[in-house]
Amino acid sequence: MKVLIVDDHPIIRAGLRQLLAAEAEEMLEAEDGPLALAMFRASRPTLTILDLNLPGISGLEVIERLKVADPAARILVLSMHDDLMHARRALQAGAAGYVTKNPRPEEIIEAIRRVANGGTYVEHSVAEELVFFSVRRQAHPLAELSTRELEMLRLLARGYSLSAIADMIGISQKTVANSTSRIKAKLGARTTAHLITIALGSGLVDRQAGLAPPPADHDDPSL
Repeated sequence: MKVLIVDDHPIIRAGLRQLLAAEAEEMLEAEDGPLALAMFRASRPTLTILDLNLPGISGLEVIERLKVADPAARILVLSMHDDLMHARRALQAGAAGYVTKNPRPEEIIEAIRRVANGGTYVEHSVAEELVFFSVRRQAHPLAELSTRELEMLRLLARGYSLSAIADMIGISQKTVANSTSRIKAKLGARTTAHLITIALGSGLVDRQAGLAPPPADHDDPSL
């Protein structure tokens, strides 16, 4: 089995390497989305183990791009997020498994084996939430946003300017500005600052991540 590990924390990558020592014949590592995409295209790993909180483009965006590059790509999300929204988005984007960084190593190994062999795996506590959500039909504050809109909101909350977001996603600044206006309308936000408050309150980014890096420029007049 060839495994691509995508995480910006060296300690997590080292821990996974140790955990996979008896499982994988080859292990590759990437610390951000663009490098992960390039390595995937070059090596076509059996399994990609992916964090959602990556510098630059998010793990959700990476999942969608991996599935475009190879619809059969096997992707397991290993995330710090144990909330329903992140799990649903990852699975909808094309991940075949979702576990947090909290379970015992044995459970992570089980998830890796199942997803690599063509199956699916969702951590027990997260799976319970997914079941109750389907029964109760409870709406998350960000449920109306598309994956691309969610990505833009995440980058805004991390302090990136509209021009920087345009460069990172590969679209025009005007498209980002128009999309930001749509996001505001969907969420009932008056300003970009209000959007950031909603993103932080909804757990899209943690509050420390939302404070850095600071915006390079204020290209949104509604701030």
